[in-house]
Amino acid sequence: NRSKDHGKVRFEVGQSADFRVSEAGEIYTSRPLSLGRDRAVEGVVYAQDLRTKQLWKTKFFLLVKHGDATLTQHLPEILFPWRSMIVKGDGTVRRVKRDWVIPPINVPENSRGQFPEDLVRIRSDRDKNWMLRYSVTGPGADQPPTGIFIINPISGQLSVTKPLDREHISNFHLRAHAVDLNGNQVENPIDIVINVIDQNDNRPEFTHTVFNGSVPEGSKPGSFVMTVTAVDKDDPKTANGMLRYKILSQNPQSPSSNMFTINNKTGDIITVAAGLDREKVTQYTLIVQATDMEGNPTYGLSNTATTVIRITDVNDNPPEFTTDTFSGDVDENRVNVIVANLTVTDKDQPHTQAWSAVYRIVAGDPTGRFSIPTDPTTNEGLLTVVKPINYEEKRSFMLMVEAQNEVPLARGIHLPRQPTVTVSVRILDVNESPEFSPNPKSIKLEEGLPAGSLLTTFTAQDPDRFMSQNVRYSKMYDPANWLQIDPFNGRISTIAILDRESPYVKNNQYNVTFMATDGDPAANGTGTLQIYLMDINDNAPHVFPPEVEMCEKPGPNAINITASDPDLSTNAGPFAFDLVGRPLDVRRNWTLSHLNGEYAQLRLQISSLSSGIYEVPIMITDSGNLPMSNTSHLRVKVCQCDHHGDCVDMERIIAAGLGTGAIIAILIGIIILLVLVLLFVMWMKRRDKERQAKQLLIDPEDDVRDNILKYDEEGGGEEDQDYDLSQLQQPDTLESECMKVGIRRLDERPLHHKHQYPLRSAAPHPGDIGEFIHEGLKAADNDPTAPPYDSLLVFDYEGSSSTAGSLSTLHSSSSCEDQEYDYLGDWGPRFRKLADLFGGGDD
Repeated sequence: NRSKDHGKVRFEVGQSADFRVSEAGEIYTSRPLSLGRDRAVEGVVYAQDLRTKQLWKTKFFLLVKHGDATLTQHLPEILFPWRSMIVKGDGTVRRVKRDWVIPPINVPENSRGQFPEDLVRIRSDRDKNWMLRYSVTGPGADQPPTGIFIINPISGQLSVTKPLDREHISNFHLRAHAVDLNGNQVENPIDIVINVIDQNDNRPEFTHTVFNGSVPEGSKPGSFVMTVTAVDKDDPKTANGMLRYKILSQNPQSPSSNMFTINNKTGDIITVAAGLDREKVTQYTLIVQATDMEGNPTYGLSNTATTVIRITDVNDNPPEFTTDTFSGDVDENRVNVIVANLTVTDKDQPHTQAWSAVYRIVAGDPTGRFSIPTDPTTNEGLLTVVKPINYEEKRSFMLMVEAQNEVPLARGIHLPRQPTVTVSVRILDVNESPEFSPNPKSIKLEEGLPAGSLLTTFTAQDPDRFMSQNVRYSKMYDPANWLQIDPFNGRISTIAILDRESPYVKNNQYNVTFMATDGDPAANGTGTLQIYLMDINDNAPHVFPPEVEMCEKPGPNAINITASDPDLSTNAGPFAFDLVGRPLDVRRNWTLSHLNGEYAQLRLQISSLSSGIYEVPIMITDSGNLPMSNTSHLRVKVCQCDHHGDCVDMERIIAAGLGTGAIIAILIGIIILLVLVLLFVMWMKRRDKERQAKQLLIDPEDDVRDNILKYDEEGGGEEDQDYDLSQLQQPDTLESECMKVGIRRLDERPLHHKHQYPLRSAAPHPGDIGEFIHEGLKAADNDPTAPPYDSLLVFDYEGSSSTAGSLSTLHSSSSCEDQEYDYLGDWGPRFRKLADLFGGGDD
């Protein structure tokens, strides 16, 4: 309604009294119209610029289709503005072009007309003189979404190609262009705004399918509960998007069918009636409807949602006892025992503060012997004894108990009286333990009291005044076993001498525990007797320290000694020290001088004393009322000292209790042990040599015949063994010469290590084994590394009837002359057979 140079535009409806137009260009009906179906009413609207007086006009039609009235614009024309004549100051005339702001074009959404549907015609006043071409640009034309609006390039007719959706795009901003055939712009572009007119094509939608709210029970009318919300995609500035709410139903309808109301514009739900009681109705379900077209039931679209309103609990019900009286029994002196369970009922929501009960004793327990905690699961009151109760003092209790909730009752609820109940408690008598009095009991005695002395009487009293029972006494703990107690009257006497210096006495005090027993079943009580023992002079002093060290040649320093006395100071020091006269060398070697009442000094009277341990007898007398003396021996270790005056290591060994004779004996024992070990090693080596001497002189892997040589059997000869002697081989070449036994010295050393044993022939020559033995004997005689007897010991006796012949037929290989073999008899029993063979024995 304004030109670009801010000129004001005035609208008028021409030649019709049925319509009027506003300053914004909106057309309204002036009166009710009666239109037939599919009949249109035509009208003309004029627009004039008040400054330039430029005038435009357009036609509109009001058409009734299927009962709905639609206002359409009938092919209006948009003219590019005329040029105005402006006279300058110099008298020249210039044409100035002015722009015009086109009023928006309104297009209803969801149109069902024939497409493309004409909207408006754009025309320039220059199309009379030139051939012009028209085009539009912008979103919806040549920009996405493209192709919605098209224009006839020759006639300038602007059209829409398909139905529009306001909920998708509510308006389009296009620009119209006019150019000549050469593409030169002949007019400034015109802005065209196309508004999509809303239609009621969307139902209201609730933001939730089910709304949940709550309100306390007993709320007054007008209390806010909750808000429900619905949205409509249609234009909220029109009736299409203006919603109205209402409640369609309420369930349950108790105590009234209209307990709630809803603000039809905002959706706020509030209470309108009193009587909300959670104990009767825990929740309400409402069906809420939202309708557009400002709630018009005829033209508006509707939708529904479910609203669940939970009634929250408040403490509007006090706890109530299930009975008027409770009772219970409990044994005397028992604590932390449940006497009775107090039960209540409460209509409020379980396990909440409005339901949980708190119990309080308001009368009958002035000393606080009972307590009533609450069981959180059952809400019961647990009457419990927390302080011991003596049956002899009180036999029953009558308690007054009150119950309340953890939170106070809701405001406005008043009770005529607080709920209370009476609880009767009976105390049961049980056998109680006897009690010593006083406990502990203390007495003071002198030590040294003889056995059988009566000390005191320690008795216990039975607290059960209503039971006739006898008390018996016994001893429980007596570490030194000094005392005994009479089981009937509790008299305590000694069975041993009391000694203050005993390790069982601590700080002059000795404790004994006694037990008193009564009744059936027995009940026991204990008592402690504390005996304070006073000291007497019953211990003689002893020298201290008991051992000292002194150099062989002491310097001017002497040894200070004192005395130890288990008695107390009044019966101990000062002490008197003196050397004993015997043996005589004590006073000759040592001197003892008195320093003070506690110490004396021991010195050597001679210039030196040999190393060793000396016992110096010293008589010490204490200062008791009746003095006691004792001769104790001071152990003096005399040793060789270094320049610092300290004993050297060897002398410390002597000081540890080993004299010179003991050390010599230890050294002799060590030498004997080493000799024995050496002899054992030599004997083991000799045994190894004897075993080696029995081994064959030939390689055990050379022939099968050596297997026979490995068995040291003393059996009955070859006839009891399945040996085939024909398999034994005989050497190919044997020298025919005399043989004799060769004797070699043990200290003879081998000249060479060449193997001298005979080789066997590869050809199987069955023959006598004697030749083989001859070769072995010859090799043994000439072998300087073998003992002189090993070859003969290898061949054991194989019994009679041997095809190999007897060893007695063997001769030495060194000479054919006879020799004397008497020396073989001196070699021992091992060589007795050999001596018999060569020395002329019987066998």
